[in-house]
Amino acid sequence: MIEQHAYDGFALPAIGLGTYKLNGVAGAAAVRSAVEVGYRLLDSAFNYENEGAVGSGARAAGVDRSSLIVTSKLPGRHHEYDAALRTIEESVFRSGLDAIDLYLVHWPNPITDRYSDAWRALVEARDRGLVKHIGVSNFLPEHLERVEAETGVRPVVNQIELHPYFPQAEAVEYHRARGIIVEAWSPVGRGNDIAEQPVVREIAAAHGITPVQAILAWHVGRGVVPLPKSGDPGRQRENLAAAEVVLSAEEIARITALGRPDGRLKDQDPARYEEF
Repeated sequence: MIEQHAYDGFALPAIGLGTYKLNGVAGAAAVRSAVEVGYRLLDSAFNYENEGAVGSGARAAGVDRSSLIVTSKLPGRHHEYDAALRTIEESVFRSGLDAIDLYLVHWPNPITDRYSDAWRALVEARDRGLVKHIGVSNFLPEHLERVEAETGVRPVVNQIELHPYFPQAEAVEYHRARGIIVEAWSPVGRGNDIAEQPVVREIAAAHGITPVQAILAWHVGRGVVPLPKSGDPGRQRENLAAAEVVLSAEEIARITALGRPDGRLKDQDPARYEEF
């Protein structure tokens, strides 16, 4: 499978599993199914309240632990340095794993302005072996540059809102130039009509795939790692198979052209949005 590589050699598979709202016994079963059909990147967060389900499902699948990249994220209410370290410890305990493979600061919360403290805590957690790799989510260039300037450590990943209505072309190029892997949350939109767009349906038909697969292949073709969520084994297989679909540069450009100035799903602009 195609991989995306960070500046330090850290690699992610082409497509990962989003787990928001995959909780409890059903959530653990969905994660186990995903691993069994081939997913190796699992995305969770402290605020999803499912780190336990994700860890349980990952363990139950019975694959080599070293092949999995289990992700979690630090919530905004715990950005203070000591609180952040305790929260990361709790994430590891909740997961039931030896360590979290990839840990992210969930949002910068620039008005509260403690994200640099949070980043320092992630660096310490990595040095202590609580987590193996560290990154961020929803960070803008000024946030990325500040944490690197203050700590000397560059995030390996930035997970951002990215889908055909909000393609973030400049952001994709910015991260590529700095060796930061871009992950996409809500990669096929959320409750909107992206998959119904004629251009998406036309490209899907030309390749004999579904519109959702066409959108996921668009991400992969741009060097972005999408994180689609599904608890259904058939849909999980379908989503993962999109990694093998190769769209032409023209097809990628046509889907990118669906971008809108107001393309964000919920107006969550990281320059001012705060999530705790």
